[in-house]
This record gives sequence, structure tokens and C-alpha cells, in this order.
Amino acid sequence: MSSKKLVNSVAGCADDALAGLVACNPNLQLLQGHRVALRSDLDTLKGRVAVLSGGGSGHEPAHAGFIGKGMLTGVIAGAVFASPAVGSILAAIRAVAQAGTAGTLLIVKNYTGDRLNFGLAREQARAEGIPVEMVVIGDDSAFTVLKKAGRRGLCGTVLIHKVAGALAEAGVGLEEITERVSAVAKGMGTLGVSLSSCSVPGSKPTFELAADELELGLGIHGEAGVRRVKMATANEIVTLMLDHMMNASNVSHVSVKSGSSVLLMVNNLGGLSFLELGIMADAAVRSLESRGVKIARALVGTFMSALEMPGISLTLLLVDESLLKLIDAETTAAAWPNVAKVSVTGRKRSRAAPIEPKETHDSTTVGGVASKQMVLVLERVCTTLLGLEEHLNALDRAAGDGDCGSTHSGAARAIQGWLKEGPPPASPAQVLSKLSVLLLEKMGGSSGALYGLFLTAAAQPLKAKTDLPAWSLAMDTGLEAMQKYGKAAPGDRTMLDSLWAAGQELQAWKKPGADLLQVLTKAVKSAEAAAEATKNMEAGAGRASYISSARLDQPDPGAVAAAAILRAILEVLQSQGV
Repeated sequence: MSSKKLVNSVAGCADDALAGLVACNPNLQLLQGHRVALRSDLDTLKGRVAVLSGGGSGHEPAHAGFIGKGMLTGVIAGAVFASPAVGSILAAIRAVAQAGTAGTLLIVKNYTGDRLNFGLAREQARAEGIPVEMVVIGDDSAFTVLKKAGRRGLCGTVLIHKVAGALAEAGVGLEEITERVSAVAKGMGTLGVSLSSCSVPGSKPTFELAADELELGLGIHGEAGVRRVKMATANEIVTLMLDHMMNASNVSHVSVKSGSSVLLMVNNLGGLSFLELGIMADAAVRSLESRGVKIARALVGTFMSALEMPGISLTLLLVDESLLKLIDAETTAAAWPNVAKVSVTGRKRSRAAPIEPKETHDSTTVGGVASKQMVLVLERVCTTLLGLEEHLNALDRAAGDGDCGSTHSGAARAIQGWLKEGPPPASPAQVLSKLSVLLLEKMGGSSGALYGLFLTAAAQPLKAKTDLPAWSLAMDTGLEAMQKYGKAAPGDRTMLDSLWAAGQELQAWKKPGADLLQVLTKAVKSAEAAAEATKNMEAGAGRASYISSARLDQPDPGAVAAAAILRAILEVLQSQGV
């Protein structure tokens, strides 16, 4: 079964994709009758060298995304993963020649079809008296033994586009540009790795990988790589890739060693998330710098894809100051990133955290017995939440992303770690404030923010007093903060339902002579009843409110967790005979 693609037709997808890019970019024009895109200001290039490239479609933003002042003059696109037609290549050469350019440089990736078709077009153009040169780029560092076909052209080709375009923009002649980019290309290597294959529109995936396998050293057309390796961490994968690329016994290696200055390109092959791309980029920077390699520039993004392939390629280009000036030269090409024109290595990557304000003294310190009770309460709450992890996750899968239990258990472990560091502050207000900071940092998600809000607000009334009316007011203040920022109300099927029900019962603490445990027992029962009642509620807030089914048949996990916390507090106080 072929994979799904958002296309109008398989036959016309390459034309439609190029037309879409041109339609949205006034700096580009299509050449009538050909799958060719050119700079719309072509007539301003008289007397300067034109730089043309291209190849199969499916590598977007390559190649048309790199058309612009200071980069490519135009591109010739083939069908998906297919070399462009000789007639279209020749038409592009003629178009730039007739605009008055001083010769044309063809930048071609090292694939048989591209070499043949661009080479034939070059010979025909030269027969017409048009000065045309061609450089073939092979930057693949995958093969330890070179085959007759040579190294494949991969993402590093984009860097050659940049260098050639900058030279052409500066008015350098055709012969010199050809010589200089040919020399630059010799100091470059690229290696790819993928989690799975891609599929050409209308076709099945080009190869299959087991769930625990990676493909190392693959090309940009969905072809298999040089070997398969077991899944590993991002750090381990990057280490494997760089070891392979920089190994001198590998005939296709790039000659990078300690003390070298390089440009690093981390390229998304099409289907990798930005999250993973950032992780791999971080791993690449750290690994290179640990080897004594200076990273002069770092480019991270999608430059040359293989349709939807979930993988990356790493490109290393040896650079010096003169080459960096060409890399840094201005360009209007839409897909070229806004790269910082400074070295990556040697830059300070962190700033000291702000100084926290000194804790203000309050008058509500409690004695040793009460402090020990606080520790017992927190320990019981943690134990309770850890025991509920799987149950809460199961409840959350019906309406969320199934991590409610994991989130709460993470908070519990953070509190346990905090308690091991020493006794908590003697002031209840300070305890709640510390817990607030801890949960905001360690719990994460909306639950962490809501608990943080609740505890921060609840701590304020306890700075002056810690009697029962003050604890009731603390509950009120915490609930008010949750409602203000969380936008939930009682009945919206959230954790607020349990806490609100308990808060209503705790109003009795404000009356003279109120019994702590009697009122708290009623509050806990009300909270548990409210949590159970959420299964019959229509979600009005939180992630569950987006579920298409109006009603869910399980109670809200946040409400269940809140009620369980209150139950744990009650049980400890009962066991202490408060």
C-alpha cells in the first residue's frame, strides 16, 4: 500500500510544488514550458556569472529555495528523485546567457543521471558558443571503499551553492569560481542516518527497518545506507556518525581533526521533529568540541530533504577566514538561514541565574512537633501519589496525553528529594512557598503551574497567623488564584472540582470552636465525591474540553489526585491524634 501524500496528482506533483514556491515568492519566475525557476531580476545580472543547479524534486527546500541574490541564479527540477530533462537544462542556460550573463556555472550532485543530463546540456550550450563550466559535488562520507561511481552528492552541495553565489555576486570570473568551489568541495563531508525510509508519491516505502534499527549512511533518494545499527541515544548516534566521518581509514572521510575549524550543518531529512533536531544539534556541537574541533558556524534546519524521511545528515566543511566571508555574504535566498556571523565555539552559552530575594521573616514559626507532622504529611502525600501513578495515567489517556500520574509522581519524587536535604522551614507559609517553587520547576505541565499558583497564593494568609480560620482563608486564596489564571470553574471537570468541594467544607474552620479533624473529614469526603462526580460532567476546561465526545465515562485524573492528597493529609493527622 502506498503512503498518503497531499498532492493533486502523482504525475504533476513536482510542477505543482515548484509553482507554489514561485507563486509565494515575487523574486522568482518560472521559465515557460520548462520546470525551471529563475531569479525575477535576471536582467540585472549582465556581466556577472550565472550559477545554475538542480536535480530531482522531493529535496525541498533544495533546490529552488536557494535561488536569490548571492546564491543561485536558477534551478532546473526533475520529477521526484529524477534528473531534470536535458532540454530544460539547456533552456535555463540559454535564458541566463540571453540576459547578458558572463558565462554559467552548473553545480551538479554526483549521480549518474544528473552528470549525464547536465553534462549533455553543457556540451550543447558550449557548441552554441555559451561559456559553461560544471562542477560535480560528491560529499558523501559513508563509503569506506570507494566505488567507481564515486561519492554521492548530498546536503553539502547547498554550501557550494552559497560559496559560488557569493563569488558570482562579487563579480569573480567563471574560471576562478570553478576552481575555488572545486577546492572548497574537497574539504567537505556529509553523513546521514534515518529512523525509517520515505516513499515517493504513489509508491511504497523504499526499504523497511525494524523498530530497533537505524539506517546509517543513506542517500537522499530513499536508498538504503551502508549498514544498519541498533537504536541508541542521540549522543551515541552522533558519536557513531562523527567517528565514521572523521576516521582516516575511511577513504571518503573528511579531514577534520583536533584544531580544525569547521562549519557544521545539521540537516533535517524531512520528517524529524524540531525537538529531535535540536537534541542532535546539541550532541553534535558537544561531540565536536570534545575532540578539539572549533565550530566556526552552525546551520541547523531543513536544507536538503528526502521527502518525509525521519532522519538527519551532518555536514562538516573545513573553513578559513576567506571562506567564512563567502558563507557570511548577504543573500536573498528564502531558505538560507539567518546565521550568526561569529564562531559558535568559545561563546558563553549560559548566564548566571538571578539572585533570589532573601526570605522575609514571618511570625508563624511552629514548634518541633508541628514541624515533624509537616514532614509526615508530605511523606504520606508522596507515597500516595507514587502508588496512584498508573491509575492516574490510565484515567488521563481517555482525555489527555496519559501522563497525569507520571506528572504527579515526578512531583512526589522531587518533594522526597527535598525532604532528604534537611528539615523543611519552621514556617507553614515558607513550606508552601518552597513547595510552590519545587513543583513549578519539577512537576511541569499545567498541573505544576496550577499547584504552584495555589500554593503561592495560599501561603500569603499564613504569614500572619496559622490558626484554623487562617488555613480556611489560605484555601480560599489558593482557589481564587487557580480560577483567575486557570479559567476553570466548579463543574468544568478539573482538579478544581475536588478542591472547591473541600474548600466549601473548610469554611466551618472560620467559626469559633470548630473541630479540625471533624471539619477536615467532611472536606475529604466532599472532595472524593466531587472527584467521582466528574465522570458525569462535560469538560469545560483543560485538554479534555477539546475531546469530540461531550462526556467521558471516567473521573478526571486531576480531581482524583487532589482528593487523594487531601485524604493523605487527613490520615496522618488522625494517626497523630491532632
